[in-house]
Amino acid sequence: MGEIGISRHEFYYELRWWEMKAIIRGYRKRYHPGWEQARLVAYNAHYCMGSKTTPPIVSEWLPFTWEKKESIESKLTESDISEMQKMIDEENKRLEAEQGG
Repeated sequence: MGEIGISRHEFYYELRWWEMKAIIRGYRKRYHPGWEQARLVAYNAHYCMGSKTTPPIVSEWLPFTWEKKESIESKLTESDISEMQKMIDEENKRLEAEQGG
């Protein structure tokens, strides 16, 4: 779906929630090098003239979310996902009935 390039059918019916989570994480990791480079350029521009205090470590100066350890696991269970999929199916059937009728 969208920029990731997964079909709607695959998203709704074929992938498990943990697979989708892994795909999204991988998609986001694609852009990490660009963000790292931008942070380093900004850090060097900020501290290029020196300062009275010792500059902090780059990752402390501007931390990124992916540098933190994930301590909170997803609270979704397979039954939650099944329930959401049922709701989506019902909504799709309703929309098809409206368009077909």
